[in-house]
Amino acid sequence: MKNQPVQEVSPKSLDLNKVIHLLEDPLTAVLKERHIFVLKKLLKRTQHGFLLKELAGIAKILNICAEKVKEHPEYASILCEALQICRLPFLKEKTSDELNYAQDVVDFLSHMGCLMRVSNAEVRQNILECVKSFYSCVTPKKLLDGPQPVSPGYRLQLLEHSDLAQTLLLSMAALEGQSVIKLQLLQSLQILSSSSDMNCALILNARGAETICLHMNEPDPSGQILFYSSEILWNLLEGGNKDEVTAQLSNMECVVSLKEAFFHQLMNGFRHSDLQLRNDLLVITTLIAENPNCLLIESLFAKQLMPFITFPELKNHNPVVRNFKLSYNSEDFKMKKLLLNLLVSMSKDFAALQLYKEGQVMLALLTLAKPPVASSERRSASQHWSSVQREELQLQALAILATVAPLMLDDYMSCQGNACLLLLLDWCVGKGPSFHGTRDRGSNKVQMRFCIRVLRSVTSEGDESVNQDLCDQGTLNHLLGILMQMEENPDDDDAVALEMKSDIQLILSALCETDMHRKELFGSEGVEMAVHFLRKGSNMFYSGLGHNKLLLSTVDCVWSCIVGCYTTEDYFLAKQGAFLLLDLLSSSPRCVHGVILTTLLELCDNPNTLSHIVSWRDEAGQTAPRLLLQLWREEEEDLGVSRDPQGVITDPQRPILSQYQQQDSQIPANMPSAAILEMSENLRAKIYSIFSKLGFKDLPGLSTKDYVTLSIIRRYLDFKVGEVWDEISRELSLDGVTPIKSDEQGMSTICKIAEDTARKVIAEQKNILEQQEKEDIKEEELMYTKMKSHWKQRELTAKSWESYVSRTSNYEILKEVKAQREKYMELSRTKSKHLDATLHPNEHFIGQVVSVESAPGQGPAGVKLTLARAPIKSVGQSEDPEYFSTLSAKE
Repeated sequence: MKNQPVQEVSPKSLDLNKVIHLLEDPLTAVLKERHIFVLKKLLKRTQHGFLLKELAGIAKILNICAEKVKEHPEYASILCEALQICRLPFLKEKTSDELNYAQDVVDFLSHMGCLMRVSNAEVRQNILECVKSFYSCVTPKKLLDGPQPVSPGYRLQLLEHSDLAQTLLLSMAALEGQSVIKLQLLQSLQILSSSSDMNCALILNARGAETICLHMNEPDPSGQILFYSSEILWNLLEGGNKDEVTAQLSNMECVVSLKEAFFHQLMNGFRHSDLQLRNDLLVITTLIAENPNCLLIESLFAKQLMPFITFPELKNHNPVVRNFKLSYNSEDFKMKKLLLNLLVSMSKDFAALQLYKEGQVMLALLTLAKPPVASSERRSASQHWSSVQREELQLQALAILATVAPLMLDDYMSCQGNACLLLLLDWCVGKGPSFHGTRDRGSNKVQMRFCIRVLRSVTSEGDESVNQDLCDQGTLNHLLGILMQMEENPDDDDAVALEMKSDIQLILSALCETDMHRKELFGSEGVEMAVHFLRKGSNMFYSGLGHNKLLLSTVDCVWSCIVGCYTTEDYFLAKQGAFLLLDLLSSSPRCVHGVILTTLLELCDNPNTLSHIVSWRDEAGQTAPRLLLQLWREEEEDLGVSRDPQGVITDPQRPILSQYQQQDSQIPANMPSAAILEMSENLRAKIYSIFSKLGFKDLPGLSTKDYVTLSIIRRYLDFKVGEVWDEISRELSLDGVTPIKSDEQGMSTICKIAEDTARKVIAEQKNILEQQEKEDIKEEELMYTKMKSHWKQRELTAKSWESYVSRTSNYEILKEVKAQREKYMELSRTKSKHLDATLHPNEHFIGQVVSVESAPGQGPAGVKLTLARAPIKSVGQSEDPEYFSTLSAKE
């Protein structure tokens, strides 16, 4: 090897493989000047850009030079010159080169990032400048001849598939004490993360969010490292996986780093850019607070923020806050809103509620929520928020109270929260200009909306002290008055107004649900309100504005505020409330039927209700029992219950079993009974209970099909008991438990009784259908008899007309008819004499023909005469016929 001649490389040809072999040959290691000479010649040849087909070789050469820099710093200049060429677009000899050498480009970019391991500052700077040059908007110029630059964007597309972004991020650990290079690295990462979501994903895979956060507070003479670190975190949140970013930032080290950065900017930042950076850090902190595993409280970050959250509403003797001043500009206003928003994010952690209590957060929020004071009582404008800012903070405070107040009811009551909100509600209804909401009768709709929402949230907790305090202040009548006042304006029918109306009804329901005295206070005024909203019906249920919520809240209001108090129930019935509920039941969507039926069922405890239900009719004349039976059939159809086309039970062993129960037939014994749970999930139990109140006999307006269904409903409870015992038997079998003989016989008997009951119902149903079939046959026969009589009459009429025509058109026939009539009259006189002999001595024929009809068996010319006879009367008495005698003769 020592005697082997050194291979010469011609600068004209410069074959890359020979250059690589020259650099790797250990015999040429001492020829440093020769290496540099060849490399410079190579770079001079490629000064217009590297060919795509040579990138693999160039990458090898650069890696070899990077290894030699440790011992020979002269190679650093070669790397710098090569990296400057990398800023130029790559060159292609053929159009297909872009596709053929795509993987070489990806590998080259990855190798370029690995050059950051070179400790030379100039090399690192050139790498970073090269990366930033990729994103310049300069269009590559076409060369006169030879290879041409690749298409714009080609290099950026392949960069996303390389490891360049990850490698640059990992190189940050090697830049201790090199603040200038670190700043350029952050600038490059900021460009990479802002340009591509794939780059964000690559950075996050290398735990980029955590790495950036941990290095953001390092010494920085320029003051730009924190800014670019914040920008990168923002890009990762927007372009990457938000949950992954917050998870990486939720450890103790990152939270402490964010805390230090925020408070440094809070206390020392005065420029507009500093205030923006402070707010950006606060937004990132808020996002971290939404993570259930965040450590804001453990790191004391949250505790240190409390005095600033309540500033300037509350005075604080903390020396940090004492020296803190707000300029009340737009950036300070944004910070105030962000600090308030942080309360909602942290409220998910119960440990934060104790901090809220210590920091008097509830008092600060209620102070912000108060109506604006008179202008004479305000401080100077330079020391306070503007009217627009104050209103926006008021709305935000109300929105926060809707979330926080139910969690801190003790503080809410100690700060007289109810009185504050009712005072604001009076101000909204009575006076005050509106900025965010449309002014309507001098009221602020948006403030009223949020105020009502807070009242709804605190009353929904069911705390008796809160509800009683509201009732003591006359909230029931007050809210009813506001609700009906809103109804007077026809323009109050938008989504906001509908939400407020439904919220008011929910508040009334929460206040009256468990207290009989409050139901009495609800009284006739409340009944009038409920009836008014029930009359609206369900035509607008699917409008999308909120009529569906208003309908449900109205029914809930009837259930909670009216049902249970006979005074209000009777007034509700007098106002046709039961009729309105049934109208709603017949016209509303299926999703509302359960609530309406439950309300009707509760109302049936009042004995006056049953007569209203029985007498109700819809527009088509359908009765309430028939409507309930129709709902039962629809429910069974949806549940997949087995029935034949006429509604008869087909499986006596499973008379009312649904498909869902059959699917859950193998549930373990420790699970709730499917037969019992099924009763609460559909309408059948409610319909059965209502029929139990109405009775199963003498129900108006039912058809045969209805009676068939009614026979099932009558035995619903028996069938359900059989299902429960069947479940018990099945669960014992699944658990491998063998009952004793007497218990087994008992269960078998119970199951047999249920099956026998089903068979009896089947027989009853068939009997009903047979009776109906017989009635149908009788009606059909009667119909045919009427039809035959009608046609017979038409035939007789036709014959009579033909006889008349023949008499009037033929004189001979007319003479014959006249002779027959004289003969008939003679016969009549003879018969009359004969009949006189048969009369009672005090009777005589009055000679009046009562009727003439065809005599059966006498041929087509046979007639039947009915003559009147009457007793002999004295003078002055009437001679009305009392007896009749019949004569038969031929024409």
